[in-house]
Amino acid sequence: MPDIVEIAVSNDSFKTLVTAVQVAGLVDALKSPGPFTVFAPVDAAFAKLPPGTITTLVQNPPQLARILTYHVVAGRYRQADLADIDTLTSLEGADIPIRATTPDGFEVKNATVVLADVEADNGVIHVIDNVLLMG
Repeated sequence: MPDIVEIAVSNDSFKTLVTAVQVAGLVDALKSPGPFTVFAPVDAAFAKLPPGTITTLVQNPPQLARILTYHVVAGRYRQADLADIDTLTSLEGADIPIRATTPDGFEVKNATVVLADVEADNGVIHVIDNVLLMG
């Protein structure tokens, strides 16, 4: 089974995310055994950010890494596992609000999960429609 990075690289919806992970130096971490749960924003999610934001982040790899690690949680959490959980602590250290039992679907902070439970060798990916920002 492919790992989290291999799945992202093979999916054309994650080009911005893959580039960001490379620039931030997180490829090896996300290829490690984990397991991890990754809330993965699609390219359209990055496109919603204010103009110039991505360029600024690429020029500041530590800040980019902080934002990206806010999208990752230690452990393998499928949607069903999250039904009774209100928050998870990201690798960045901040809590991520979880609403896995809403009538409109599965939400993570300010994002809707558009595809849940993508299994990887070293974890699970939930595809989201917005970039998660701390605060």
